[in-house]
Amino acid sequence: MSAEKRREGGEEVAGDARDLATTLDTSTQTEKQQTFKALAKWLRNSGPLLALVFLVILGAILSDTFLTVGNITNVVTRSAFIGIISVGATFVIVTGQIDLSVGAMAAFIASLMIMMINQLAALGWNLSSAIFLGMLAGVVVGVVSGLVNGLLATVGRIDSFIVTLGTMGIFRALVTFLSNGGTLVLDTKVREAYRPVFYDSWFNVPIPVWVLAIVVAIGAITLTRTRFGRYCRAVGSNAEVAHYSAIRVNQIRVVAFVVQGFCVALATCLYVPRLGSASFSTGLGWELEAITAVVVGGTALRGGTGRVGGSIVGALILSLIGNLLNLQNLISVYLNGAVQGVIILAAALLQRSSKSR
Repeated sequence: MSAEKRREGGEEVAGDARDLATTLDTSTQTEKQQTFKALAKWLRNSGPLLALVFLVILGAILSDTFLTVGNITNVVTRSAFIGIISVGATFVIVTGQIDLSVGAMAAFIASLMIMMINQLAALGWNLSSAIFLGMLAGVVVGVVSGLVNGLLATVGRIDSFIVTLGTMGIFRALVTFLSNGGTLVLDTKVREAYRPVFYDSWFNVPIPVWVLAIVVAIGAITLTRTRFGRYCRAVGSNAEVAHYSAIRVNQIRVVAFVVQGFCVALATCLYVPRLGSASFSTGLGWELEAITAVVVGGTALRGGTGRVGGSIVGALILSLIGNLLNLQNLISVYLNGAVQGVIILAAALLQRSSKSR
């Protein structure tokens, strides 16, 4: 064999070796990327639950009273309000919208309920009937309020942030007007008859926790197992593509807002017997807590993905953080809102970084 042929053969072998090395390197990089994506997905799905477990362990270490039955029951019961609202917020955010009016809506519903129940009781109605009708009226007002928000955001073509910011102001102003700048209070006899809705238990589990469990189960099944849930995710992922896929985008978003209104009303029906009053400050900050719970639970603020179970875990995380801070006196209770703000900013930054990858 001539020297030239041997040289050509050597170059060919070297070229094949380089191609093989490049292929192996590319394959290794692809495997690393797939492994990283799988790990990131696992952390997104399991992160909130791991954070909850970590908080429970941390609380048990820092405080002797943290894991007592009374304290845990109190934390879970107080989480029920935000938990129920966060179920509705999950549907709204998954569709790519947002609702800032939930706290003000709750105050408005509570005011109307208290006025109606007191009036019916004064007219001689049976207290149980008066309370039932007041709760029913509260649910109707919540559904109608959600419907109005949804129609303004879709048919009115106004950004949901602006719509709900406006209705938040309207609801707060109406509460101030109805209470004449003060506080609306349930009649003493009515409150005693209404108290069991919040304070009673079934099988040693508080009623609000039972209601929360039912709402979570229905919400989770609806979001993951029904056509409506699939359409919510499709609309949030890409509304234009969803429209061309024969999905009624506006209708889906309106229904999501209605679900949010219903959840707010249901939470308010459980909240009214706890304090027995309503004022301008009722429900203040609930919108921040609900959105924070949803985002911490793994739902993307941009829409398209979300989990009802994650939202409830997020609500429990917020409650546990607040409870732990109060037990340890680490910071002033007036700074709890600041802590929630930091949490939602951190969650949003994590979502942004995972999206960029």
